[in-house]
Amino acid sequence: MICMRRIGLLSIRNFGLNRLQRIALYILCPAMNSPETPCIRPMTEADLDAVLLIEKSSFPLPWKREHFLHEIGAPHSYPFVAELDGRIAGYVCLMSLFEEAQILDIAVASDQRGSGLGRLLMEKALDIANEKGAELMALEVRESSAPAIGLYQALGFKRVGIRTNYYESRENAVLMEKTIKETT
Repeated sequence: MICMRRIGLLSIRNFGLNRLQRIALYILCPAMNSPETPCIRPMTEADLDAVLLIEKSSFPLPWKREHFLHEIGAPHSYPFVAELDGRIAGYVCLMSLFEEAQILDIAVASDQRGSGLGRLLMEKALDIANEKGAELMALEVRESSAPAIGLYQALGFKRVGIRTNYYESRENAVLMEKTIKETT
């Protein structure tokens, strides 16, 4: 997958497009119009140093490199990063198998929180889960994470349970689910 904003309008000339086609492509691709438009793409091993920095600043017990490497290579895992102005600004790790999908990990760089990047990552995860045939998406979130819970509720997730003392600090996890596709 190519991030169109990385190609740039001048490079498009090398693709053999005429002037009218280049203008149409420029208008249709918002990523080329704005340097602030994130490119959401599959996570690669080359992204892991930046991903780990976000992970470590977001969670008391962060995932290790091996966790992300496993997700990159697993057949039913779909890890994505959000690249903004040439740097990794967030990521989501989705697992989708048969009728159920689950968000395994999601985080946004501290300077990008509240910018809508988390929503874009979740929307990408929902789109991929839907493409893979999932009917339900599940996730767990810290009970104290009001912004994340608010985002998930705005996306249609419902609270379905609590895991008591789930996190290392003895904090509860809120279990949330969203129906992606109605069964027939």
